[in-house]
Amino acid sequence: MRSTVGFRVTDAALFHPVRIRDLTVPNRIWVSPMCQYSADGRDGLPTDWHLVHLGSLARGGAGLVMTEATAVSPEGRITSWDLGIWDDAQRDALAPIVDFVHAQGALAAVQLAHAGRKASTYPEWLGHGSEPVEEGGWVPVAPSALAFPGYAEPQALDEAGIAGVVADFAAAARRSVEAGFDVIELHAAHGYLLHQFLSPLANRRTDAWGGSLENRARLLLDVVRAVRDAVGEAVPLLVRFSGTDWADGGWTIEETQTVAGWAAAAGADWFDVSSGGTTPDARIPVGPGYQVHLATAVRDATGLPVNAVGLIETAEQAEEIVASGRADAVMLARPLLRDPHLPLAWAHELGADAPWPVQYRRARPRRAASRV
Repeated sequence: MRSTVGFRVTDAALFHPVRIRDLTVPNRIWVSPMCQYSADGRDGLPTDWHLVHLGSLARGGAGLVMTEATAVSPEGRITSWDLGIWDDAQRDALAPIVDFVHAQGALAAVQLAHAGRKASTYPEWLGHGSEPVEEGGWVPVAPSALAFPGYAEPQALDEAGIAGVVADFAAAARRSVEAGFDVIELHAAHGYLLHQFLSPLANRRTDAWGGSLENRARLLLDVVRAVRDAVGEAVPLLVRFSGTDWADGGWTIEETQTVAGWAAAAGADWFDVSSGGTTPDARIPVGPGYQVHLATAVRDATGLPVNAVGLIETAEQAEEIVASGRADAVMLARPLLRDPHLPLAWAHELGADAPWPVQYRRARPRRAASRV
């Protein structure tokens, strides 16, 4: 149970609520999807780890808590240990976690994903590269039979396979709503399947699904439309893009701007802008807030709200990003792993009275007395 007694909206932009369709998110600090590789049964089912992990982040004051990349089909998993939502048992197992997140005053979001040619790999602590079929892996699918360097060669999707991917996303979205999730995000970033179709570095097709930007964007737009039809008009729909591949001949920010506009027309509400993932040869200028300008570019082009993500690590930095209008919310990952209660700490730092769990209220920092 989370007490909302004493909540006070201040001038801190991070702690102003924001609306998406008919939904109000209580603040602008959101949990970015973070793979846990902890579905121990290799069946896509969540465990106690997922309840404690996501529940702690909700308890810590984040306005919106998003799951890790949650596979829409068994072959869409990055690893055998990923979460899934391709069947009803997974839906029913995720529902209590969603209920706990809600009980802490946060909204619950799910990131729906298909890993494409980056599927059937090992978690970093179990090995490297692709998991062989004889050890429980599978042959991945992709737009083209072109392997990600160091991984197994995928099988190129045919027309029936592409139609199956669209149907899998729609069915997973429907189950997500049935599980109680408030928000759905489509993962079209980081070199996974939807991004693979978008990027010329991974998509070498010469049919209606490759070549021109319109053709490369066709799968993503079909998925957006199918998911919107599946969940209706009330459910907010986010799309995560890699703003650029950071590589010659790859996906660009200009293409992201264009396709984001098309995705908005197809039913998307908000864009979550990251970068990279298609090639290990990317030249990424990593530094504080290094992806914020990509989010701003999409916001300027579409007029729609965006999240910024990537090395946002201080309250002052996050506040400036939102207050200046460069993004409408920030998504945090590693900082929240280090301190799940970081939003509460930032609220104190910025002068906002965030709603602490009643069980933890005795630990709230005291404000310095005013000096006359």
